[in-house]
Amino acid sequence: MRIIGGRFKGRTIQFLKTSTTRPLKDSVRENIFNILTHSNDIKVKLKNATILDLYSGIGSFGLECLSREAKMVTFVEIDIEATKILRENLLNLLVEKKSLIIKNKIENIKNWEKKYNIFFFDPPFKDTKYVENLRELENKKIYEKNHLIIIHREKNSNDNFKNLIDILKVKIYGRSKIIFAKFK
Repeated sequence: MRIIGGRFKGRTIQFLKTSTTRPLKDSVRENIFNILTHSNDIKVKLKNATILDLYSGIGSFGLECLSREAKMVTFVEIDIEATKILRENLLNLLVEKKSLIIKNKIENIKNWEKKYNIFFFDPPFKDTKYVENLRELENKKIYEKNHLIIIHREKNSNDNFKNLIDILKVKIYGRSKIIFAKFK
Protein backbone atom coordinates (compact mmCIF):
# COMPACT_ATOMS: atom_id res chain seq x y z
CA MET A 1 0.00 0.00 0.00
CA ARG A 2 1.32 3.46 -0.87
CA ILE A 3 0.59 7.17 -0.66
CA ILE A 4 -0.67 8.23 -4.09
CA GLY A 5 -0.20 12.01 -4.07
CA GLY A 6 1.29 15.01 -2.33
CA ARG A 7 4.62 15.35 -0.60
CA PHE A 8 4.74 11.66 0.45
CA LYS A 9 3.74 10.36 -3.00
CA GLY A 10 5.07 6.85 -3.55
CA ARG A 11 5.93 6.23 0.12
CA THR A 12 4.86 2.83 1.39
CA ILE A 13 2.58 2.54 4.38
CA GLN A 14 2.09 -0.53 6.49
CA PHE A 15 -1.32 -2.15 6.50
CA LEU A 16 -3.32 -4.81 8.26
CA LYS A 17 -5.96 -6.94 6.63
CA THR A 18 -8.12 -8.96 8.96
CA SER A 19 -11.74 -9.98 9.12
CA THR A 20 -12.53 -6.75 10.98
CA THR A 21 -10.48 -4.31 8.89
CA ARG A 22 -10.00 -3.88 5.15
CA PRO A 23 -7.73 -1.26 3.67
CA LEU A 24 -9.17 1.27 1.24
CA LYS A 25 -7.87 0.24 -2.18
CA ASP A 26 -5.36 2.59 -3.79
CA SER A 27 -7.54 2.96 -6.89
CA VAL A 28 -10.62 3.94 -4.86
CA ARG A 29 -8.58 6.36 -2.74
CA GLU A 30 -7.09 7.88 -5.88
CA ASN A 31 -10.57 8.44 -7.34
CA ILE A 32 -11.78 10.06 -4.12
CA PHE A 33 -8.87 12.51 -4.16
CA ASN A 34 -9.36 13.25 -7.86
CA ILE A 35 -12.95 14.24 -7.09
CA LEU A 36 -11.87 16.27 -4.04
CA THR A 37 -9.36 18.13 -6.20
CA HIS A 38 -11.18 18.56 -9.51
CA SER A 39 -14.97 18.36 -9.02
CA ASN A 40 -16.99 21.56 -9.29
CA ASP A 41 -19.54 20.00 -6.90
CA ILE A 42 -17.02 19.89 -4.04
CA LYS A 43 -16.31 23.25 -2.40
CA VAL A 44 -14.03 22.07 0.44
CA LYS A 45 -10.31 22.36 -0.20
CA LEU A 46 -7.96 19.81 1.32
CA LYS A 47 -5.10 22.22 1.99
CA ASN A 48 -5.29 23.40 5.63
CA ALA A 49 -8.48 21.38 6.25
CA THR A 50 -9.24 19.60 9.51
CA ILE A 51 -10.14 15.96 8.90
CA LEU A 52 -12.07 13.45 11.00
CA ASP A 53 -11.16 9.95 9.78
CA LEU A 54 -13.71 7.61 11.40
CA TYR A 55 -13.25 3.83 11.44
CA SER A 56 -9.78 4.79 10.26
CA GLY A 57 -8.04 1.43 10.42
CA ILE A 58 -4.38 2.00 9.52
CA GLY A 59 -5.24 5.54 8.42
CA SER A 60 -4.71 5.43 4.65
CA PHE A 61 -7.28 8.19 4.01
CA GLY A 62 -6.00 10.51 6.73
CA LEU A 63 -2.35 9.88 5.80
CA GLU A 64 -3.18 10.80 2.21
CA CYS A 65 -4.80 14.02 3.50
CA LEU A 66 -1.67 14.88 5.50
CA SER A 67 0.45 14.23 2.41
CA ARG A 68 -1.73 16.77 0.59
CA GLU A 69 -1.29 19.49 3.23
CA ALA A 70 -4.27 18.98 5.50
CA LYS A 71 -3.81 20.95 8.71
CA MET A 72 -4.80 18.19 11.15
CA VAL A 73 -6.29 14.70 11.11
CA THR A 74 -8.13 13.05 13.99
CA PHE A 75 -8.20 9.27 13.57
CA VAL A 76 -10.88 7.26 15.37
CA GLU A 77 -10.28 3.50 15.54
CA ILE A 78 -11.08 0.84 18.14
CA ASP A 79 -8.93 -2.04 16.79
CA ILE A 80 -5.70 -2.24 18.83
CA GLU A 81 -3.59 -3.77 16.04
CA ALA A 82 -4.81 -1.23 13.50
CA THR A 83 -3.99 1.67 15.85
CA LYS A 84 -0.47 0.28 16.41
CA ILE A 85 0.15 0.25 12.67
CA LEU A 86 -1.45 3.68 12.29
CA ARG A 87 0.92 5.08 14.94
CA GLU A 88 3.91 3.51 13.12
CA ASN A 89 2.75 5.04 9.83
CA LEU A 90 2.45 8.48 11.44
CA LEU A 91 5.93 8.16 12.96
CA ASN A 92 7.47 6.93 9.69
CA LEU A 93 6.03 9.93 7.81
CA LEU A 94 6.95 12.31 10.66
CA VAL A 95 3.39 13.67 10.92
CA GLU A 96 2.45 12.59 14.44
CA LYS A 97 2.26 16.26 15.54
CA LYS A 98 -0.46 16.92 12.94
CA SER A 99 -2.59 14.02 14.13
CA LEU A 100 -4.57 12.67 17.03
CA ILE A 101 -5.54 9.02 17.51
CA ILE A 102 -8.68 8.30 19.52
CA LYS A 103 -8.89 4.61 20.47
CA ASN A 104 -12.58 4.37 21.12
CA LYS A 105 -15.94 3.70 19.55
CA ILE A 106 -17.45 6.81 18.02
CA GLU A 107 -20.58 6.56 20.16
CA ASN A 108 -18.44 6.57 23.35
CA ILE A 109 -16.75 9.89 22.59
CA LYS A 110 -18.64 12.57 24.48
CA ASN A 111 -16.51 15.69 24.08
CA TRP A 112 -15.28 16.72 20.66
CA GLU A 113 -12.82 19.59 20.91
CA LYS A 114 -12.65 20.60 17.26
CA LYS A 115 -14.80 21.35 14.27
CA TYR A 116 -13.99 19.57 11.03
CA ASN A 117 -14.07 20.35 7.31
CA ILE A 118 -13.97 16.77 6.04
CA PHE A 119 -15.50 13.65 7.58
CA PHE A 120 -14.49 10.26 6.21
CA PHE A 121 -16.66 7.30 7.24
CA ASP A 122 -15.29 3.88 6.33
CA PRO A 123 -17.20 1.46 8.60
CA PRO A 124 -17.22 -2.29 8.04
CA PHE A 125 -19.64 -3.03 5.21
CA LYS A 126 -21.94 -4.97 7.58
CA ASP A 127 -22.13 -2.07 10.05
CA THR A 128 -25.35 -0.09 9.88
CA LYS A 129 -24.93 1.67 13.23
CA TYR A 130 -22.64 4.20 11.56
CA VAL A 131 -25.74 6.16 10.43
CA GLU A 132 -26.58 6.71 14.12
CA ASN A 133 -22.98 7.88 14.66
CA LEU A 134 -23.33 10.22 11.70
CA ARG A 135 -26.55 11.62 13.20
CA GLU A 136 -24.88 12.07 16.61
CA LEU A 137 -22.00 14.04 15.04
CA GLU A 138 -24.48 16.22 13.19
CA ASN A 139 -26.34 16.89 16.46
CA LYS A 140 -23.09 17.88 18.17
CA LYS A 141 -22.45 20.45 15.39
CA ILE A 142 -18.75 19.59 15.10
CA TYR A 143 -18.65 20.56 11.44
CA GLU A 144 -17.48 23.80 9.86
CA LYS A 145 -19.97 25.69 7.70
CA ASN A 146 -17.95 24.61 4.65
CA HIS A 147 -17.70 20.84 5.15
CA LEU A 148 -17.87 17.55 3.30
CA ILE A 149 -18.82 14.02 4.31
CA ILE A 150 -17.33 11.10 2.39
CA ILE A 151 -18.83 7.66 3.07
CA HIS A 152 -17.37 4.37 1.81
CA ARG A 153 -19.96 1.58 1.55
CA GLU A 154 -20.55 -1.60 -0.38
CA LYS A 155 -22.17 -0.73 -3.72
CA ASN A 156 -25.41 -2.61 -2.92
CA SER A 157 -25.88 -1.01 0.51
CA ASN A 158 -29.17 0.71 1.10
CA ASP A 159 -28.58 3.20 3.90
CA ASN A 160 -31.27 5.53 5.22
CA PHE A 161 -29.96 9.10 5.33
CA LYS A 162 -33.42 10.70 5.45
CA ASN A 163 -33.33 14.23 6.93
CA LEU A 164 -29.62 13.86 7.75
CA ILE A 165 -27.46 14.65 4.73
CA ASP A 166 -27.69 16.14 1.27
CA ILE A 167 -25.98 13.84 -1.22
CA LEU A 168 -23.78 15.73 -3.70
CA LYS A 169 -22.37 12.83 -5.69
CA VAL A 170 -22.26 9.00 -5.67
CA LYS A 171 -19.55 6.99 -7.43
CA ILE A 172 -19.19 3.21 -7.81
CA TYR A 173 -15.76 1.54 -8.05
CA GLY A 174 -15.93 -2.28 -8.11
CA ARG A 175 -17.73 -3.28 -4.92
CA SER A 176 -17.25 0.15 -3.37
CA LYS A 177 -19.76 2.98 -3.33
CA ILE A 178 -18.44 6.43 -2.42
CA ILE A 179 -21.00 8.98 -1.25
CA PHE A 180 -20.09 12.69 -1.12
CA ALA A 181 -22.50 14.71 1.02
CA LYS A 182 -23.09 17.58 3.45
CA PHE A 183 -25.08 17.78 6.65
CA LYS A 184 -28.52 19.38 6.06
